[in-house]
Parts: sequence; C-alpha cells; structure tokens
Amino acid sequence: MTGLRLHTDTKAAETSAVPRTRVLVVDDDPDLLRLMQIRLDSAGYEVTTAESAERALAQMSIARPQVVVTDLKMGGMDGVALFEAIHAHNPTLPVIILTAHGTIPDAVAAVKRGLFNYLTKPFDAKALLAEIGRAAALGGSASTGAAGEDAAWRAEIITRNPVMEDVLAKARLVADSDAVVFISGESGTGKELLARAIHMASNRRERPFVAINCAAIPEQLLESELFGHVRGSFTGAVRDHKGLFLTADRGTLFLDEIGDMPVSLQVKLLRVLQEKRVRPVGATEAHDVDVRIISATHRDLEAEMAAGNFREDLYYRLNVVALQLPPLTERREDIPLLANHFLMQLAQKYRKSVSGFAPEALELLVAASWPGNVRQLYNVVEQSVALCTTPLIPASWVQQAIQSQQAEFASFEDARRGFEREYLTQLLKITEGNVTQAARLAKRNRTEFYKLLQRHQLDPKLFKS
Repeated sequence: MTGLRLHTDTKAAETSAVPRTRVLVVDDDPDLLRLMQIRLDSAGYEVTTAESAERALAQMSIARPQVVVTDLKMGGMDGVALFEAIHAHNPTLPVIILTAHGTIPDAVAAVKRGLFNYLTKPFDAKALLAEIGRAAALGGSASTGAAGEDAAWRAEIITRNPVMEDVLAKARLVADSDAVVFISGESGTGKELLARAIHMASNRRERPFVAINCAAIPEQLLESELFGHVRGSFTGAVRDHKGLFLTADRGTLFLDEIGDMPVSLQVKLLRVLQEKRVRPVGATEAHDVDVRIISATHRDLEAEMAAGNFREDLYYRLNVVALQLPPLTERREDIPLLANHFLMQLAQKYRKSVSGFAPEALELLVAASWPGNVRQLYNVVEQSVALCTTPLIPASWVQQAIQSQQAEFASFEDARRGFEREYLTQLLKITEGNVTQAARLAKRNRTEFYKLLQRHQLDPKLFKS
C-alpha cells in the first residue's frame, strides 16, 4: 500500500468519523499496514488488519467489518479478486481499493461491478478518511453493534453472525424507501422481528405496524380482516369493520405466511397493491390507502407457483427486495448470545434469581439441532428458567427442555408416522383387534390395512379382550 502521505490537517475528517465503525485493512506490507492502523485508530475507527486477501476472507467469516480498505497489488489474491469474493456474499459491504496509476483501469472496471470507490497513489490521510466516512454512512451503520447510534431500530435482533449482519445491512438500506420487501426463511427464524425492525428504521416508524398471519385465519374471514366490511354485508357483520389495510394507513402492513393465502384472495390483494385502493366487503366505494407492504413465508413460492397454488403476478409484485433469514443452525455463534438475552428477560418475568447457564448447559444449547429455530430456543430457555431452582441453569434442565421441545418440532415424516400409529392403535382398541371391522372404519381394504399394521409392528391379537 505504497504512496500514503500523512497530513496533520485531519482533524475535520477525524471528527466526522463514525464512532467505532469497524474497518478491515488489507495489505501485504506490514509497515504500511501498521501505519494505516495507527491513523484509523486515532480517527476513532475499530481497526482489524490482514496481511493477505485470503486471511481477510477468513477473518470476515468470524466478524463482519463495515468497510474494507485493500491494496490492489498483493501476493496471491489481488484486491479486485478480494472485492469480487466479498461482493458475491456481501453485496452491501463497501470496499475501497488503493491503486497505483498503472492499475487504474482495473479499479475503474471494478467500480462498474459495484466497488464503492478507489483512491490513486499517492494519496493523503484526509482523502482516505473522507472516503471511509462516506462508505460507513452508506453501509456501515446498518450493522453497527448495540452501542452504535443507529442501533435502536434493530435492538431486538441479537447477532454477531456475518450472514445475519449482511441481511440487516440490506434491510437498513431499503428501510427508508417504500419498496415492497419479501422475507423468506424457516419457521421460527424471526421474520416478523425483521419486518418490525425495517418499519422502525423507516420514515413510517411513527405510524402503525400491523401484522397478520395469513395461515391462522379461516379463508372466509381473511378478506374481511384485511380489507374490512360494512354492516350487514354478511351474517354476523353487526357493525362496520375498518380492516387491517386501513388500520395500517401510512404505516407498514406485514403479511406473514403469505404462501398460505387462498388463490381467490390473492387476486384481490394484487388489485389493492396495483391501485392502492381498498374496498371493504359489501361496500360500494373504495378508499385510498398508503401502506408499505412486507410479506414473508416459510414456503417455496416458486414451487407453489409451479403447482398453481400461488399467482406469478402477485409473486413478482411482492418480491421486489428479497431477504433470506438463515436457520439457527447456520448461526450457532449467536446461540449463547440469544440464550443469555432470553434468560435475562425471562428471569425478570418469572422473578427468578437466575444468573446464567452452566458451561455444560451452554454446550448442549450450541450443539442442539433446533428445527424450530430461535422460537424453539426461546421456549427451551423459558422452560429451563421456569423450572430452575439454582442460580446457574444445569445441563439436566436444558436437556429435559430440549427433549420436550423436539416432540413439538418433529419433522413432517416423524409426525405422520406418530399420527398413523396412534390412529391404528385407537382403531384396534375400539374394535378389540377385529381387523375387518377396523379396516372398514378406516375405509381401507383388509390387505392394505394389514400392511399398515405391519409397518408399525402392531399385532391385532394384543387388542383382543
């Protein structure tokens, strides 16, 4: 990283630096690397260094910086290759390349592909600090830690995982626009929490945030719940109902489990999104509505479209900005943070003097499979806190809580097998082991019914009185 001219007139740039913004500096010259670290540290940045692009990528898999500054010419992977590797997985992370005059065309080409900027050598510290300040303002504050000035919007999302930090960076960038956001991820990963964080980071934060689970409301009631109804429009409509679109006017409406919405209602939702007008059930007039839409699902909507269960035009209307939440098993470094965060909340709720987990208990939490993700982790911690009578939660309580939760979050195949066995057992009890009668009740022929009994190793003779 040759060609750095240090100026003493850097006070303004130092003052404007974002406090504790995390900057990763990459250079294969140890002396210049140390000089850059001293300068940026004195300007108020939290600086980490790497002697090669390969080492920089390894460090980023542990902790995500907010700005990367790299020399272009290095042994092994060069600065442009490093930028491309970063951009492939963290497209919102600003990268600044330092380049000599002979390699300017390479840097210019990288800018066209998404590089934040480049500086030509020789350059002074003031110019570099100004560029880092601009980069931090664009993308760095989105992943500021809990001590950052801009952390309030994401205060409930506890993470140090690089993938989660990148999701939050994208969420922060899109928050101030009115772009429609689509959040995908497994059940329990925190889709509503992310939707609420986007609302809190937006200019609609003073207006309502309204959430509805489209899978939890019967089809015949969902239209009325979303769009409202007028008195007398159907049996039981004894008064006018505003509906959630009008309730969320000038705010944010979160449509959770949108993949479970009936196709007939998808048509009406598409019309509202296109026209920005809502007509309640039974009404003759429509109302203008200004709502920011965030939707989410755990389903594969492309597969649902192929099966004819989800409209393609609605999918592309909802999927303007897509955010993918990783499962908890892909962010295991967050499990101790989340577990202790939940423990503090729940200890206060249950008025327990619980201060933490025993080391063996934390090891169990980190190693568990977590099919129910963060929601399941919360349930395990809650059960452990509620039952614990000691200051530290022992491994035995955690093991017991995990086992009880695993039954609730069984896989579909395990749940189906369990249901089949229980169903067949009940039939044999009712018929006292009479297979012909049991098969008739199950509306199956005797041969098929015997195969089911063999699959579950059920002997009809044991049920005879």
